Amino acid sequence: MNSTLSVVATLIREVLGDGFGDDVDIALETSFWKDLEVESIELVTLGERLQEHYGEKVDFVAWLSGKELDQIIELKVGDLVGFIDRALES
Repeated sequence: MNSTLSVVATLIREVLGDGFGDDVDIALETSFWKDLEVESIELVTLGERLQEHYGEKVDFVAWLSGKELDQIIELKVGDLVGFIDRALES
């Protein structure tokens, strides 16, 4: 597991809380909606945690706002990891 995926998986587990099992595998192909059943408020909280962890370079809200509804529905953990890696490289 790459370090960005590890951080994202940890933050997802924190945001989803006690009802989310540690035995659930969070991988690049994991879907936020279909697999994790993330609610929109949880996605907002995840964005806040990402910005706290990575700083201003990782503007999750701006990145997400540039997506169409169908892209958001199909959003996978790997999409987010790729965005973070690109943002940190720039």
